[in-house]
Amino acid sequence: MDPAEALRRIAFLLEWRGASPYRVRAFHTAAEAVRDLPPGPVDAQDARRLHGVGPVTAEVIEQASTGGTPAYLARLEAEIGSAATAGLALLEASEGDCHVHSDWSDGGSPIEEMAQAARALGHRWAVLTDHSPRLTIAHGLSPDRLRQQLDVVADVNTRLGPGFRLLTGIECDILDDGSLDQEDELLARLDVVVASVHSKLRSDAGPMTARMVAAVRNPLMHVLGHCTGRIVTGRGRPQSRFDAQAVFAACAENGTAVEINCRPERRDPPDDLLLQAAEAGCLFAVDTDAHAPEQLHWQSSGYARAARAGLGPDRLVTTWPADRLLEWAAHPGRRSTIRSR
Repeated sequence: MDPAEALRRIAFLLEWRGASPYRVRAFHTAAEAVRDLPPGPVDAQDARRLHGVGPVTAEVIEQASTGGTPAYLARLEAEIGSAATAGLALLEASEGDCHVHSDWSDGGSPIEEMAQAARALGHRWAVLTDHSPRLTIAHGLSPDRLRQQLDVVADVNTRLGPGFRLLTGIECDILDDGSLDQEDELLARLDVVVASVHSKLRSDAGPMTARMVAAVRNPLMHVLGHCTGRIVTGRGRPQSRFDAQAVFAACAENGTAVEINCRPERRDPPDDLLLQAAEAGCLFAVDTDAHAPEQLHWQSSGYARAARAGLGPDRLVTTWPADRLLEWAAHPGRRSTIRSR
């Protein structure tokens, strides 16, 4: 076990135990910091000089770099026992990520770099989901820019070769009336459409519920992104108010997946709503909402939460092979049948 692997396993186990997002993120940050270190022993004091590495993570790095199991990791594994095995199995079953951004909207890296990072992580596919036009602060894609991006994705796939496919998609704004912020003709051409609420997040529960249910029932939509819009770090942002029973029932009825957003500042939906969606029979997408290559590793936290909620791989579209995912997305009327195979 190398230092990065040890740090990410600790992050997974901390998420499983419900630790604060700050602690979980600290171990992911340290894992990214050691990514390019050469093999061999690393002194803790030297590790402390790396960006984002503190005394605890430096000790983990030192102990893992010599081939041992870090004491911190061993202690967590002893405390949790075999309870996290299901979560690790889900993580290992992951095939892809339905929510990835590039520098075409508010991401920081080119499309091909994000695709290469996803492939290096072991994914078989990833969905490029830059923002839609209304989100101007994120440089959302106009119809013309989205058409151009489709050509770019096709070109990237020719260079990536076999074994990985970058799928076309968008993170589409859910407008006030529940319609989607892009031309229907274009949405129909995309492989996967994630739709999220980004405006008027403090609306009354009634209008917000109607808005979300209308979107979920749209056959051009596949994944409901970060459903509460909450932020749990920094100054934070409270979760939106809506009738969760009605929204999740609509998701289950229409085969629309509920996103388990893995960004440490989101952890959306909260645990109580995640359990409610699971009980409603929803499908789920464990997504990083990554805006940079190193954020693709955050998916492990979402699988820990999925396992705690009792979800198996058949309920998680991100564990499905690309062909099965695309069949589900292309035939919304048959999604429940595809799910139960």
